[in-house]
Amino acid sequence: MTPHELSAVELLAAYRAKRLSPLEAMKDVLDRVRRFEPHIKATYLLNGERALTEAKASETRWLRGEPSGALDGVPATVKDNLATKGEPTPLGTAASDMTPAAADAPPVARLREAGAIIFAKTTMPDYGMLSSGVSSFHPLTRNPWDLTRNPGGSSAGAAAAAAAGYGPLHIGTDIGGSVRLPAGWCGLFGLKPSLGRIPIDPPYIGRVAGPLTRAVDDAALMMSVLSAPDARDFMSLPPETVDWAIKPAKLRGLKIGLMLDAGSGAPPTDEVRAAIETTARDFVAAGAIVEPMERFLSQDMLDGWDRFFRMRSHLDLCALPSDRHAKVLPFIRAWADSAATYSGVDVFSGYSQLTAMRKATAAATAAYDFVLSPTAPMVAYSAEDPMPSNDPLNPFTHIGFTLPFSLSEQPAASINCGYSQEGLPIGLQIVGRRFDDVGVIAVSRAFEEMRRGSARPWPEPPSSV
Repeated sequence: MTPHELSAVELLAAYRAKRLSPLEAMKDVLDRVRRFEPHIKATYLLNGERALTEAKASETRWLRGEPSGALDGVPATVKDNLATKGEPTPLGTAASDMTPAAADAPPVARLREAGAIIFAKTTMPDYGMLSSGVSSFHPLTRNPWDLTRNPGGSSAGAAAAAAAGYGPLHIGTDIGGSVRLPAGWCGLFGLKPSLGRIPIDPPYIGRVAGPLTRAVDDAALMMSVLSAPDARDFMSLPPETVDWAIKPAKLRGLKIGLMLDAGSGAPPTDEVRAAIETTARDFVAAGAIVEPMERFLSQDMLDGWDRFFRMRSHLDLCALPSDRHAKVLPFIRAWADSAATYSGVDVFSGYSQLTAMRKATAAATAAYDFVLSPTAPMVAYSAEDPMPSNDPLNPFTHIGFTLPFSLSEQPAASINCGYSQEGLPIGLQIVGRRFDDVGVIAVSRAFEEMRRGSARPWPEPPSSV
């Protein structure tokens, strides 16, 4: 395999054995970006010259046998909304004032400390409030599996970059599915850790950072770095010594809930449902006890979440000068500004549904070691559409399976479990009990081994621009 196809674990082993240098790896990754980027537009602030300088320094350290950290010389990208010192953080919107960040965000700081080469940031939609690669600031980001389709979002560029082979390590953020959804639609492993497991700044309800990788082991490796403490996150978990060198879980005897009806949003398509049911049978064949779950959510819960975040976004947009407000993506403006007529009762009752959803999710999943569900109810949709529904007044039909586990703060991962008739990836969501991030990774590793050999080759760039 060429360097851009290697996992981080494989790259580090090759550096250690002096079979490959970080400079050779970085050159190959940048060549891959050069060939694929005109088609998918996944990056922002790509800096190849700086990356090669850092790779040369890493090469020198490895030749001396003195790597600087656990990720020394491994290419990585970070999402637009994770601050990088001295660079603007546009949040995917043309309405940004483009003020350079004063400091690296916690996940960025941890990657740098570990020696990773952050060679680019990745695209996202306006304020992260879309599950797509549509943005008023960035060019349209497309899915490498099918350039007519969406990579999902809001970690759109991170997922597209990972699927396209822009090196092994990518990090996004998730508040309702923004790591898991693009992971599912791009055939990746994406982990939404327990709230507070990875410190983040600024913290917010349900907001986490999480890895997007081609291999589960790479995500575990990233967790060993990203979970280090940072005082800026006042919602972070207490520091804990965790062994992230995780072996595949033994599935025999595990009690697993099968969630095929989210109770809100769109139901899974026939293809998605069939893929998840096939996967459930594979778990049963491996000795797990899989039980169908009754629906435990309601449309009122999802609508309440929508009302709360709609008003939050409306207030944010109202604070903008009129010239900058006009630059926000029209879909986002239509969604947020529709909250102008909400009463205090509308907003408070909406916020109350966040607690109701958290309570219902915790109660429904308490009897199980893990839960399986679709990541999204449909496969990747049109690249030009901001949301699968394409309706600013009913935008969140696709997050019924992911949102509950953001609010319940449970770790949840997406991993590829099959393909549609068109060859588009289908994501399986694996959910663990609160704080059991290690368990989710272990079950994901077991499933990764189960499906080894059935995964299709990763996308290749078109032959010409």
